[in-house]
Amino acid sequence: MKKLLTLALAVFLLTLVPDVDAQINRKSIKKNNKRISSYRGRKSWFGKEKRYDMIGLSVSALNYYGDLSPKSSRFSTDISFTRPAVGIVYSHRFGPRYAVTGSFMYGAVKGSDNVSADQGDIGNGLYRHQRNLSFRNRIKELSVVASFDLFQNSATYISRANWTPYGFVGVAAFLHNPQALAPETDLNGNPLPEAGQWVDLQPLGTEGQNATLQAGDANLGSKPYKKLQIAIPMGVGARFRLNEILDFSFEIGFRYLFTDYFDDVSKSYVDLGVFGNDELARAMSYRSSEVVTPTFNYTARDGNNYSVVPGYGHEFPGNIRGNSDDRDIFMVTTLKITYILGKSFHKAKFR
Repeated sequence: MKKLLTLALAVFLLTLVPDVDAQINRKSIKKNNKRISSYRGRKSWFGKEKRYDMIGLSVSALNYYGDLSPKSSRFSTDISFTRPAVGIVYSHRFGPRYAVTGSFMYGAVKGSDNVSADQGDIGNGLYRHQRNLSFRNRIKELSVVASFDLFQNSATYISRANWTPYGFVGVAAFLHNPQALAPETDLNGNPLPEAGQWVDLQPLGTEGQNATLQAGDANLGSKPYKKLQIAIPMGVGARFRLNEILDFSFEIGFRYLFTDYFDDVSKSYVDLGVFGNDELARAMSYRSSEVVTPTFNYTARDGNNYSVVPGYGHEFPGNIRGNSDDRDIFMVTTLKITYILGKSFHKAKFR
C-alpha cells in the first residue's frame, strides 16, 4: 500500500511539470511583448540609435583639368596622366540620411604640352605643343564634407540599406607645390646646374611675380601665389553594405580651386629681361625653343638679346601663356572601405 501511494504521488508531480513550463513561457512571451511594444527605433530620425562613427581607408585616381590640358575645353584631360592618391577618413552619421566626413589625402597630378597636345590640330593643339610647358604637383589635402543618402537607414546600423547613392559637398584646404623638370641648358646654351632635376616653380616667379614690371605690362600687379589654398569638393557616390560593420564606397568628385596657378600657368609671357641674373627662372618661364627653332630676335630690358619663337617668350599683347579666366580643377575618383566603430559581429548578432 505504501508503495502504491508513493507511485501515485510521483505521477501527480509529473503532470504538474508542463503547467510550470507553460507559466514560464507565458511570462517570457509577455516580457518580450512588452519590450517590443515599447521599442521606439523609428520615432526620431535624429535618434541615438541612428548615430555612429566610421573610420576607413581610400585609394583614388587624380586627373587634372587646366591650362596644360590637351584642349581648351574646361573638361579636357589627358587620361595617361592619371595619378594615384591615398587617404584616411573619419565619418560621423547624424541620422538616417546625413553624415559628415573628415579626410586626409596625399596624391599627385601631372600635365604636359609636349605629351598631350595634338600637333595636327592647327591652332589650339599646335599652340600648346609650341608652348611646351609641363608640371607635376604633389598635394596634401584636409577636407570636411557633408553627404546626403538617397536611401535612409531604417533604424540602427544593422538595418542600414544594402546600398544607397549619395551626394556630397564641403570645403578643403590643401598644400601644393608645382614643379617641372629643368632643361639641360639655359636660353644662352650654357649648362644648368639643375639640369634634369624637378625644381619648384613658385619661388621662380615664372610670370614675373617676383620682378618689377612696367606700366602697360600684361602681368603688372601679379603677386607670388600661395602654396596653401582652399578648394570646394563636390560629387556623387554609391555605398554598398558588405556586412554588419563594413561598407564599400565608390565616388566621383571634383575639386574646384580658388587658384589658377595649380599648374604654375595663368597669364601672359613677360619680357625675358625681367628675370635679371636668374637663368633658371628664365629657362622655366619660356620653353618653346626646346621643340621649335626660334626665329624672332629682340633686345630685352636687361640689354641682352634673346631668340624666341614668335608669339612666345616676350612681352606683347596676345602672347598668352595661360587663361586666367578659368580656375584649375582636378577630379578625384575614389574607392573607399569603412569600418563602423564600437560595433562587432557579436553585438550585431545578439542585439
